[in-house]
Amino acid sequence: MIITLSGTTASDVDATLVRLRAEGGAVALGHVLSLVVPTTEERLTGALAAARTASLEHPSRIVALVTDRAAPDGLAAEIRVGHDAGAGEIVVLRAGGRAAVAADTLVAPLLLPDAPTVVWWPADPPPAPAKDPVGALAQRRITDSLSSTDPAATIRRMARVYTPGDTDLSWARSTPWRAQLASALDLVAVEDVRAAWVAGQGLRPTVDLVAGWLASSLGCAVHTRTLRSSSISEVGLETGAGAVTLGREPDGTTATLHLPGSPDQTVLLPLRSLAECLAEDLRHLAPDAVYGRALTELVRHETLDTLPGGSLRSTS
Repeated sequence: MIITLSGTTASDVDATLVRLRAEGGAVALGHVLSLVVPTTEERLTGALAAARTASLEHPSRIVALVTDRAAPDGLAAEIRVGHDAGAGEIVVLRAGGRAAVAADTLVAPLLLPDAPTVVWWPADPPPAPAKDPVGALAQRRITDSLSSTDPAATIRRMARVYTPGDTDLSWARSTPWRAQLASALDLVAVEDVRAAWVAGQGLRPTVDLVAGWLASSLGCAVHTRTLRSSSISEVGLETGAGAVTLGREPDGTTATLHLPGSPDQTVLLPLRSLAECLAEDLRHLAPDAVYGRALTELVRHETLDTLPGGSLRSTS
């Protein structure tokens, strides 16, 4: 069911949700969080599709917010419940003119009480998510640097303004790589790793994040190599016994793991959908210290040639 409200207020929208719940049109019991999605009209459909899919695992009240200060003053709302909302409720707010100025005041009345709030920016994030008025409402703030205007610059900007509770979907995209590499490192003494490299598309934030993770975890020099590919192509570790390499195969779902002295292994390394990455981030609402340390390495790379405990060096 979809209900539209024009010339409305946030309190009227909340009252409508309460009425629908009382009439049996929406059930808030079991909702685990509020997911706020500041976005554009162009990104709205894709963002809602991903959020709706993620809500099947994490029943949520999804509040999408589209603001346009150049539009006429006023607030319009669209409420979706039942089949149209997945496992929760969806509220789409369209704020124009003066109504678009204080976006946090539109969102705050609609947040579920006694449940965590997550904010996800599907495209260009604000300069500092934790200091953004809407971002300040949340315990967890999710950006997507890959979908921004300048992915490489955005992830480095997010590194400079990092606040515990921040994360980026490119970190979730790198999870399969980090999991496979962590398994490989169980078979290799960390102190034997002399250097590492990450090869992939130079504008992909996953390349920088995996490089930062290796630098912070291994305390060795990490090189990034720019290749023509859609994402990370290969990660390698130089050890005293030879190179450990993990390289994605052209099928996009598997990779070849090479360990010195052992036969090559084929391992699963699938590309992940937007909804899968979002669902992963909604599973973990506490600050991610490992992500924070990876970002610290990116910040150090911008200002130092030699890093304490490791370095990042770019080559092409």
